Amino acid sequence: MTSSASKSWLLLLGFILFYVIYLLLGALVFSSIERPVEDKLRNDIQTMQREFLNQTCINATALEEFLVKALSASEYGVSVLKNSSLNSNWDMASSMFFANTLVTTVGYGHSTPLSDMGKAFSILYALIGVPFTMLVLTASVQRLMYPLVYAPQALFQRSGLDPRPASQLHFALLLAAVLLCLFVAPAFVFRAIEGSWSFLDAVYFCFMSLCTVGLGDFVPGEQPGQKYRSLYKVVVMVYLFVGLMMMYLLLRAFHKMADLHGLTSLLELPHCEEPEGDLRPILGDGPTDTGPPPPGPLHHRAATKQPLEPAAQPSYNTISKG
Repeated sequence: MTSSASKSWLLLLGFILFYVIYLLLGALVFSSIERPVEDKLRNDIQTMQREFLNQTCINATALEEFLVKALSASEYGVSVLKNSSLNSNWDMASSMFFANTLVTTVGYGHSTPLSDMGKAFSILYALIGVPFTMLVLTASVQRLMYPLVYAPQALFQRSGLDPRPASQLHFALLLAAVLLCLFVAPAFVFRAIEGSWSFLDAVYFCFMSLCTVGLGDFVPGEQPGQKYRSLYKVVVMVYLFVGLMMMYLLLRAFHKMADLHGLTSLLELPHCEEPEGDLRPILGDGPTDTGPPPPGPLHHRAATKQPLEPAAQPSYNTISKG
């Protein structure tokens, strides 16, 4: 591994570490702001419930007023049910889970800030966190493109496949791996842990989450009396981050396949950038290799007389080597 590649991996690890610290700081602030307000609201609801039950004669107006207040509190994650009130929506694990869904734009909406200060902090936190999350995901995918996309396709080409069939075979295998590892296998795990979820519900949750739709009708870790709830929410956060990263990688692989098949040129879209420095160890024997390059994405692009963008302008790798 070259020194530039090592520095790139270290920089990526630094980004991920800072991302985790950012989530922890956000969780600390959200918990300190929102948990006292949540406790006050829960006490008010319990007092209102006792007063309602102590009434000797309950009319329709009192019942309607109680239901309106109970439904209004449930929108903020506070329920009048005893079992549902055992879990706080703003402990450290739940606050970190909320911060994660906020910056990844998943936003289940199962819990929302109750105070004005919490809403204002959410705006500021998302204003910084959403672009930074996209930066971390992009940097992660950029480093994974070589071992998970370029290297396997080059291996298929060395086995005798042309670039286009090699890209099709690689994309099919990558798609199957993503479906198995990010949808099917997690669905079985969610079904076993949640209990009330069917397999279809779990697949539905995985799809809506990794597409950042986040409807909020299924949220993990919200069952009353769930064991290891805090650890479970942390694991779900890791799943969301890895899942979003792999979905982005899948889109990049599809973009590269479309580039090889001429779809990007047909639709006048930008071509998928290929890091020449990362391809050299696979496509050649090293820096002293002077023979003709084997058929590959770079050779295909040269054959179709398309300009090679990375070679036409200085890249990070060429600057580091210089």
